[in-house]
Amino acid sequence: MTEPAQPHLLAAYLRPERLRVAALVAVLVVAMLLPVAGPVLIGRFVDSAAAGQPVSSLLAIAGTFLAVAVGADALQLLVAWRSVRMAWRMGNRLRTDLARHALGLELAWHGEHSPGVLIERIDGDIDALTKFASTAVLQLLGNAVLLSGVFVVSLVIDWRAGLLIGAATLVAAALMVRLRTAAVPAHDDEREVLGRLYGDLEERLGGLEDLRANGAGRYALHRLHEHSARWWRAARRASLKGDGAYVAAGIAFSAGSALTLALGVYLFRGDQMSIGSVLVLFRFSQMIRQPLEHIAEQMRELQKAAAGARRASRLLATRPSIVDGPGTPIPEGPLTVDLDSVTFAYGDRRTVLAEIDLHLAAGTVLGVVGRTGSGKTTLGRLLLRFWDVTEGAVRVGGVDVRAATIAELRRRVGIVTQEVELLRASVRDNLTMLGAIPADDRRLAEVLAAVDLDGWLAGLPDGLDTVLEGTDTLSAGEGQLLAFARVFLADPGLVVLDEASSRLDPATEARITAAVDRLLAGRTVVVIAHRLATLDRADEIIVLDHGRVVEHGSRHDLAGDPDSRYGRALRLGRRPEAVG
Repeated sequence: MTEPAQPHLLAAYLRPERLRVAALVAVLVVAMLLPVAGPVLIGRFVDSAAAGQPVSSLLAIAGTFLAVAVGADALQLLVAWRSVRMAWRMGNRLRTDLARHALGLELAWHGEHSPGVLIERIDGDIDALTKFASTAVLQLLGNAVLLSGVFVVSLVIDWRAGLLIGAATLVAAALMVRLRTAAVPAHDDEREVLGRLYGDLEERLGGLEDLRANGAGRYALHRLHEHSARWWRAARRASLKGDGAYVAAGIAFSAGSALTLALGVYLFRGDQMSIGSVLVLFRFSQMIRQPLEHIAEQMRELQKAAAGARRASRLLATRPSIVDGPGTPIPEGPLTVDLDSVTFAYGDRRTVLAEIDLHLAAGTVLGVVGRTGSGKTTLGRLLLRFWDVTEGAVRVGGVDVRAATIAELRRRVGIVTQEVELLRASVRDNLTMLGAIPADDRRLAEVLAAVDLDGWLAGLPDGLDTVLEGTDTLSAGEGQLLAFARVFLADPGLVVLDEASSRLDPATEARITAAVDRLLAGRTVVVIAHRLATLDRADEIIVLDHGRVVEHGSRHDLAGDPDSRYGRALRLGRRPEAVG
């Protein structure tokens, strides 16, 4: 897919600020042209003093110089303040859009990109872009205006001096542009290496307990050293190429300054220029040093910003394979489930589910069992359209999941996974998923009571406003119950229950069981079973083996059939994963 150009991306996010940008540029032009008047006033002061002008005239020139200097500084401060505010507004909008876009991409894409890489794309790259944009107006555009003013006034004083100063400026600018083009890929590579470092570090920290328990700490440290070494080498290459712009600017300045001074001395000795004009030209030759240095210093930030904009454009150009349906409404109440010749494969890998045909009446509880890797979890995820089927169709409530909007489908189909994810936010935000599910405090208290968490809520210091610091705030059972409460709050017609047996303990098992009973009531439920006890509530059972349904029937009939796989597993006391 064609990558959008970075200037178009930046222009799109600056468009809402266009009036402010226009006003900012107008103030900037005045702010950066005022310093040009300073050397002219100094030259006039010197020539007036040499000509024996009265002290009052000299004081007037000095007062004007002071007013110009203070006014220029004040206006530049105003421009800097306004440009920083504008840059952060733009950056925050871009961060929001990148995060929203990334969240809309399918699970397969997220499986190929670690959280560390994603954080670097959304935060690190945009931070570089924001920092550059917050200073670019003053440092790049402003200094370009200043250099233009110096060039024009120099031409007025003496065309030869003006051309010399202009030539030095153009040579420096050409060198910096050339070096910028060469350095951008190096900074792009540096960001990519840094993203891999963050991704690897996030994975190692996530598995810290396993690393410690199995003595793999030295391996993790070795990996960190490898990534850090790659980052250092990439950063060194980028720095060497980027610093070349600063060196080039210094050389161009030194040559231009020396030649300008020599020309001024030559013209003064030939009585073609006053001492004040020589001083003005010399001061102008000094003035171009600061703009050139600022531009050179900003080149590195420009290179980082350009690389960040490139990757932001690349991320925004990534189109999700799962797109919203036309919006066919899904009926209220318990939902029927139909899988018609469903076949699914992850990309070019082997087929995970093959020719699955299934009809589930509304209000039915279906237990799904099978060996690890048989496709149980995949089947449940297809009902929420985390992936699209390769062949066939999945319908809930008689509606093809591809015909409904994703928001409507996720509203009517709920899921409780094996891993409970708690936000570092208030209890209220954890239940409503940051306001995605509308509910008042009375309703929140009701759903917590429904899962036997009313006593837990009463013990919290700030009630629903209490901030949860991740999963460590709750016990395993309480975390699972909170996940059930989320589903109760959304009130879906179909629930996929990927039972988290690893989080159950004897002290809370009864509470979990009661919560499950309430969750199943009046809903269609697909239970991906990890505990045989959960299947006691099932009306029907299907057994998957290598992605195919090898057994399907009522739980009662299969349990009593001595030849059924499910029946044999019950009699032998096996776990559902062993059924096959």
